[in-house]
Amino acid sequence: MRFSRAVNMSLLVGVVGVACGGDRTASTTQADRAATAAGATADSGVRIPPPSLTPERSPDSYRVRFVTSKGPFVVQVKRSLAPRGADRFYELVRIGYFTDVRFFRMKPNFIVQFGIHGDPGVNTLWDTAEIPDDPIRSSNADGTIAFAASGPNTRSTQLFINTANNARKLDGQKLFSPFGTVVEGMDVVRALNAEYGEEPNPSKAVRQGNRYLTRWFPALDYITSATIE
Repeated sequence: MRFSRAVNMSLLVGVVGVACGGDRTASTTQADRAATAAGATADSGVRIPPPSLTPERSPDSYRVRFVTSKGPFVVQVKRSLAPRGADRFYELVRIGYFTDVRFFRMKPNFIVQFGIHGDPGVNTLWDTAEIPDDPIRSSNADGTIAFAASGPNTRSTQLFINTANNARKLDGQKLFSPFGTVVEGMDVVRALNAEYGEEPNPSKAVRQGNRYLTRWFPALDYITSATIE
């Protein structure tokens, strides 16, 4: 599923994007990223730096509080479950990446997917900044969070939260390594607006950002802030 990185789902692989992965429609080259190496200024005015060449090691355990248009939820991360995923998630939260990011793929009793930035310039920096896979050390149980992928070693910024026990669907693909669990506010996650289902096109969202998502899918819920507690 790249959850497919767009969760596309090719399902899942999808999950494609979904969680799995999704389509990657907006691939960029190393030269593209080098040209914007100083970072990109998102529409909010926040400067989003490019991926670190040597990512900071995240704490062994940390919590992230998301505030959304539907309310807050908290993710408890355990680095030992998926170290590379935990480090990337920590980096994204610390730089303010998730501000104004939409929940663009909603499949009730399966997953909620997010992680495409609202600014195309930021996506140019980050969409192809892939990290190596982590072994599956924890099942894709209800409430767990993992990066979407479209194949081996394709995780970048898109994530999904399991809203059902997806162990049988996802664990065997060996792409989706949970690194944390929603410990507060799972009712908020389940209440996120699912009226558009899997209709938003992840490739267009990568290329056009929130300009596309807010025009055609104005009722999508979104993140207002994500902070380390």
